[in-house]
Formats: sequence, C-alpha cells, structure tokens
Amino acid sequence: MNSLFRIRAITLKELHQLKRDRLTFGMVVMIPLIQLLLFGFAINTNVRHLPVGLLDFSNSAFSQNLVQSITATQVVDFRKRYDSVEEAERAITRGEVKAVLVLPHDMAKRLSRHPLITSQVAMPADDKFHRPIGQWIVDGSDTIVASALNRLRNMPLEDGRGILSRATMNTFEIVFYFNPEQRSVVNIVPGLVAVILTMTMIMFTSAAIVREKERGNMEFLITTPMRPIELMIGKIIPYIIIGLIQLTIVLGLGKFVFNVPIRGDISQIFLASLLFICASLTLGLIISTMATSQLQSMQMTVFILLPSILLSGFMFPYEGMPELAQWIAEILPATHFVRMIRAITLREAHLFDVGKDAIWLVGFTMIGLLIASRRFKKRLD
Repeated sequence: MNSLFRIRAITLKELHQLKRDRLTFGMVVMIPLIQLLLFGFAINTNVRHLPVGLLDFSNSAFSQNLVQSITATQVVDFRKRYDSVEEAERAITRGEVKAVLVLPHDMAKRLSRHPLITSQVAMPADDKFHRPIGQWIVDGSDTIVASALNRLRNMPLEDGRGILSRATMNTFEIVFYFNPEQRSVVNIVPGLVAVILTMTMIMFTSAAIVREKERGNMEFLITTPMRPIELMIGKIIPYIIIGLIQLTIVLGLGKFVFNVPIRGDISQIFLASLLFICASLTLGLIISTMATSQLQSMQMTVFILLPSILLSGFMFPYEGMPELAQWIAEILPATHFVRMIRAITLREAHLFDVGKDAIWLVGFTMIGLLIASRRFKKRLD
C-alpha cells in the first residue's frame, strides 16, 4: 500500500512539472495535431500539374488542340515554350521544368498514318509506317515524376472523326534523361544526403546552448569577452567538418556500392553542401536558444525534422503537394538542398543553375545567425 502511495506521489509530481513546462506541454499536443493535418493533406503520390515545356515545330491547329488535350489530363501544366532542343535540355538540367514535349515538323504526315478507330469500325494499322505523334524528353532522375509522365505514352487522340490512336501503339515516344534505366536508387541516394545532414546537423547544435547551461559552463562564458555572434560561429565550425565527412561517405558508398552516377563537379557538390550544412546548423542554434532543457530541444528538433524530410521532395514529389504545403516547404533548408544536390549530382548542373536555392541558403544562414546571437544572452536567467 505504501508503495502505491509513493508511486502516486511521483506521478502527481511529474504531472505538475509537465503542467508548469508550457513549451513541453504544448509540443505534446501540437506535434501530432499539426503534423497529422499537414502531412495528411501534403503527402500525395498521385502527381498532378507537373511543370513542363513545349517545343512545337509544327505550329499547327492540331498541335494546339493536342496541348489542350494533354493539359486537360491535369498531369502536366505547360509553363514555357522553347525554340530549340538544346534550350529545352538546358531548362530540364536547371530544373525549370520536369519534361518537354517535342512536336515534329512532319506531325501531319505521322498523323495521317495513324490507325482510325471509331466507336463502330476499327481499321487495322500498318505498323511499318506508324510513328509516334511526338516525343517527351523527361527528367528521369525523379522516378515518381517520370512514372507519372510515362502514363501519357499511350494517350488517345481525337480529331472529330474518331480516335487516332489505340493502346497497342504509342502516341508519344518518351526519352528518359539522366536515369534511362529508371533505377530508384539513383534518385534516393542524393536525397539521402539531405536527410542525413538535416538529422545530424540540427540535432548536434539544437542542444548546444542548453548543454552549456546544464553543464555549468555558462558561468565561464559570461566572464569572457566573447560576443554572442562569435560563440554562434565557433559552435558550428566543428560540425561543418563533420557534415562534409558525412557527405563524402554517403556519396562514396552510393557511387561504389549502388553505382549511382556523379555527373557534376565535385567542388560544386561540396560548395552546395557547405551552404546547406551552415543553414541546418544555424537552424539548430535557433532551437537551442529557444529551449530551456535538452528534452525541449529534442522535441523541437523532431518537430522540424519530419516536415524537412517529408516536404522536401525526398520521398514525395514537391509538385504533388498543395500550395500551402509548398509554402512551408520553401521555408525549410532541406527543400532547397534536395533540388540542388540532385541537379548537380545527377543532371550535371552548375551552382549558378540553382542560384536561387543557393542564395536562399546563404540568406537563411545569415539571418539565422543574427537571430540566434540576439536571442542568446550572457546571463544565467
């Protein structure tokens, strides 16, 4: 009986302590609530409205109707028009579009040799003369996006008389750039770099300031002439080296174990990764200045990690998310780095091709350091 009273006393004590710790109590409620609502709407494997481009050499009325028919499927949205194949390829490399539809000069001739299939009479086709109406140039590095575009291969076409294609014949030819074999590991390994660095970098620094308080080192720091910004920079420098070592390990194993191609310049990859590591470490420092204990810092880290992984485009296509989820994803450093590392590693893009993402990471780091240094006060309270 006395044992039950003691257990009851400890239980009440923990409940009162949890009640006084408003941040922890709020995280207990808000983490499942917000993340369930966010991910329930954001995670979508049924990809829609992919940004694509158009290269129309035919400039005919039928090509315009064809574009409208493809748009009506809601799988793609035509965002830009290009004048040459080289320009279209550069746009895919930069990540401006996921694919480009190329409609040839002899589109009318190809169309005339298509089999005519009406609802009543089926006319046999001469496979010897049958050629696809057009060609899709697809960024094959993202296998989910490529699979969605692959569904347009046998898309039926109409011209008012009847259907001009059937499932047994390809309406479009599809060419997969950067990953012609459609191996999922090619897409996963560069994304894993972002996931691993996000987890380790934020976790390393999220408890940095709190740990100093709990170990009693804050009294020593107070007596030094060190400024807050100097402390913040000094805290992240060792972890930058660790992050670059992790990058080397992941890409090295991906190259030699899983045969993932590394087409981009190594210096470009390391520079892009350096920007992301600094941004992630800065985010961890902000968390550390907000938390009052290492438990709180871990709770806040988890609150950031799940959106960073699930909304970054690593597992689910960014284009398939609702607009609100995309806005949230754009705030997180991982979203920008996933685009950068895949573009540079797989599509041989230059850092200038993903300059917007690079500038955003630099800005996030600078603003984050300023916020963290302002929030850090050299006093024990």
